[in-house]
Amino acid sequence: MKTNLFDLTGKKIVFSGATGVLGHTMSLHLAKEGAEIIILGRTETKMTQLLSEIEVAGGTGSGYRCDVTDPISVQNAAERIKSDFGTVDILINAAGGNMPGAVVTPDQNFLDLDTNSLKNVIDLNYMGTVLPIKFILPLMLKNNRGNILNISSMAASRPMTRVMGYASAKAAIDNLTKWLAIELASKHGPNFRVNALAPGFFLTEQNKTLLTKSDGELTTRGNQIISHTPMNRFGAPEDLLGTLQWLCSDASAFVTGSVIPVDGGFSAYSGV
Repeated sequence: MKTNLFDLTGKKIVFSGATGVLGHTMSLHLAKEGAEIIILGRTETKMTQLLSEIEVAGGTGSGYRCDVTDPISVQNAAERIKSDFGTVDILINAAGGNMPGAVVTPDQNFLDLDTNSLKNVIDLNYMGTVLPIKFILPLMLKNNRGNILNISSMAASRPMTRVMGYASAKAAIDNLTKWLAIELASKHGPNFRVNALAPGFFLTEQNKTLLTKSDGELTTRGNQIISHTPMNRFGAPEDLLGTLQWLCSDASAFVTGSVIPVDGGFSAYSGV
């Protein structure tokens, strides 16, 4: 019987979005914990850099060139992973992001929304999660067990001004997580789990200029967020690691269909 419920030694983890700010910290941590990291990424140089860091940290990893919005690209990557590894244990879907055209700025209204940008955001965040699941799941079915972790957002459950496209796509991720948890458990058994991790507000390259000024002071929007976060700060990537390890490990064996907030209390606070 396993004495350390949080042990990840030898787990084969397919990870999209691993080269992003949050994904980088998450994947490096999992590698240090003994997992084999299998990166799906679009940019060869970023994957090479992350794999080098994983190696220096004493971990093992490999990278596969892949555009998660392209079914053929994902299918080809999945076939190469099958050839190299046979089966996998965990899939983490962290690829995602926003685009300026899918944002409604204060001087715009809904009619100014660029529908092409909106479609691209939905493709990246939603289809960029659905497609890896579709093509990596068979590598879990061979093992008769699997664990899928999607990355959601506070924007999914608490609609926010401006980020309509991103928020809509992440709301779909929450729904997909719950739907798929039922689908897999009922048709393939209790060894299949699907959950989502929902970060609050973390400073990344993508939102840094939106939340902070060049001198480091908070913008109006940054102040609004902090004032609605009881812990009175933005999250650091390291704040995700405990929940990440729990959801990836056997410690959460009876947890499925859940969206876990890591948000400093943002989702619990009404503002009064």
